[in-house]
Amino acid sequence: MSNKIKLETSNLILEFSRDNGSLIRIYSKISGWDIIKREHLGLSWKLMLPLEGRRNNNAWGHLQPAAPACTEGSGKVSFVWSKISTEFGGEQQVEVASTCEIVNDQAVFRMKIKNRSQQYVENVYYPYIGDLYRTEGCKRLVFEHGEYIGLKSLEMYPTFPNPVGTHSVDYPTMVIQTDHANPPMYPFGLISDQVGNGLYLGLCERRISPVTWHAEALPGWRKSMDFRLFDGDKTGDKEVYTRFAVGHMPFVAPDMDYELLPFAMDAFKGDWAAGINCYTKSSKNWNKLPKKMPAWAKEPHSWLQIHINSPEDELRIKFKDLPKIGAECKQYGVDAIQLVGWNDGGQDRGNPSHDPDPRLGTFEELKQAIAEIKAMGIKLILFAKFVWADQSNTNFESIYKDLSIKDPYGNYYVYKGYQYMTLSQMANVNTRRLIPMCFGSEKYLEICNTEFQKCVDLGADGILFDECLHHSPTLCCFDTSHGHRYGESTYQFDEKLIEGFRKIVADREFLIAGEAIYDFQHNYYDVSYARTWGRDHKPTNRYMRPRGEIMTAVIGFDDRDMVNQCLLNRYIISYEPYNFKGMLSDYPTTVFYGKKMDKLRTDLRKWFWDGDFCNKQGATVTTGDNTALSSFSVFTAKDSSQGMVVCNYDGEKTIQVLPALTSGAKLTNYRLIDWTDSKSFDGWIELPPMSAAAIY
Repeated sequence: MSNKIKLETSNLILEFSRDNGSLIRIYSKISGWDIIKREHLGLSWKLMLPLEGRRNNNAWGHLQPAAPACTEGSGKVSFVWSKISTEFGGEQQVEVASTCEIVNDQAVFRMKIKNRSQQYVENVYYPYIGDLYRTEGCKRLVFEHGEYIGLKSLEMYPTFPNPVGTHSVDYPTMVIQTDHANPPMYPFGLISDQVGNGLYLGLCERRISPVTWHAEALPGWRKSMDFRLFDGDKTGDKEVYTRFAVGHMPFVAPDMDYELLPFAMDAFKGDWAAGINCYTKSSKNWNKLPKKMPAWAKEPHSWLQIHINSPEDELRIKFKDLPKIGAECKQYGVDAIQLVGWNDGGQDRGNPSHDPDPRLGTFEELKQAIAEIKAMGIKLILFAKFVWADQSNTNFESIYKDLSIKDPYGNYYVYKGYQYMTLSQMANVNTRRLIPMCFGSEKYLEICNTEFQKCVDLGADGILFDECLHHSPTLCCFDTSHGHRYGESTYQFDEKLIEGFRKIVADREFLIAGEAIYDFQHNYYDVSYARTWGRDHKPTNRYMRPRGEIMTAVIGFDDRDMVNQCLLNRYIISYEPYNFKGMLSDYPTTVFYGKKMDKLRTDLRKWFWDGDFCNKQGATVTTGDNTALSSFSVFTAKDSSQGMVVCNYDGEKTIQVLPALTSGAKLTNYRLIDWTDSKSFDGWIELPPMSAAAIY
């Protein structure tokens, strides 16, 4: 009998060692990439079981004294270690069962841990790629993971930065920390080279647990000045290789059984969208939209965000004067206002209090102003915040300290906070620190419900929950007095909080929006607000959620490029002159262009509002100098017809473009944002500087 077990998908070949359970080969059939090339470097898993006086105590799957029990079947292999041996703690009564199974044409890795030892199983590295070998002819290998509402790239070859610091590790090491670590923030990672040969690792189940990404480059840098690795497989008698793992932090207690988050592995060929297609194979099964989203928010519309106070006490607008903002919105055709800094102390102060700031007026004055604005047909959305308690609050010690997220030493975590307006704050001298609160505490959820009720009682049309996407700098809470287990994920109760809010407003139409919501949150938030500046912005959230409502900030005084981006990616405009401290009349050039864009996508909503965003799938755009243009997107209508948006981000040059659908369907009409009607065409289109065309 061979000591190798082979599994295969349409895109991958995987081989495992029957002797020790190690993954000894990964081969991409669609790119010819030997992802694990050297069998002897294969790994199965690593577990950390901290001991008193020897915390970094590990067990390695491939070094266990006894071979695991192996079971194989059609498209599946399982290994079971009935007990394990650790480096410094000897034998431990921990059963580890790992499985790789072909599901939905992907290799799905699962692990179950039965801990009958006296130690916690704190960290688990699984699946574990022992030899992440670069592609043939590789010039650059990068790892991409989620950051805010886009992707962040980290180079893994020819350079390999060490963000954790040389004092912390033996080899250059990549770990994605705190608020960017958890798969709910971004449920997949992509490894690819310069021509799009890619490996995908991502969640295949809608569940939350503390997980991050971990990689090491051994034996280290060839040149530390620019973090450059060796190009060959050896340097002297030392092998050169990179290890890559999904790093779980399950904190499996004694006498506890635990199942790790399952991760799917797949290969892809193409850009980030091709990688995301691997994720949506699974996520389409759990994706949905909120059931009671207000009807007005489903229509093409725009917002104004305006800030009226900060922790440094600007006190810009009294509540009784707010209707003049509504009047401007009515004049300029803007449908909703997000009001920021209305709470006691201003934006990012006094959290989680949602009492109106008495220096701006009374509760009744704010309620009356909201009613007057609503009577104009303008929606009023209140900026809200529930993640933090302001450490400078006089009641922090008496109320919030006990309900805050705790570290393993019993101390509450501290978030850096934000600086406003004055030199003292900009220099971080008198910043008000923010303490992350535990949504696993029923007592704190009751406080949140009370504070949310204040927004409802003011008569608002909704809230925008700022920073709902993270609990930085935390991943876990270790305070069991909150009613959860030791080491529970701080993201575990995000949905429970919103379910409580939904019950409060069950009898009315009420919008619940959030900042840069992670993929799971689209199921229960109506709108996601973010900032998407940059021509290299990757609309990853839009691609994962073609029908989710996403809004972005438009700040510039002649911000045609950002308005064009809104059409390109089906984003709602949030007008924010003077960094959301001004009025619409402060930048009419931007507002008038934005109104034209909204008119266009209303007139042609079949594709550009009601259609599904397909990124660049199914089309190409060639310029007059015979180069490919990347600033375009494709939309598919319900009747399967397709339209395109093409942008010219050049500030000076008119370009000629040839848009084409790969289906062979003919595009015959187009309309620039500046126009009121469409024109027919046959072949090439002329795009002026800083313009966008809707083509159908």
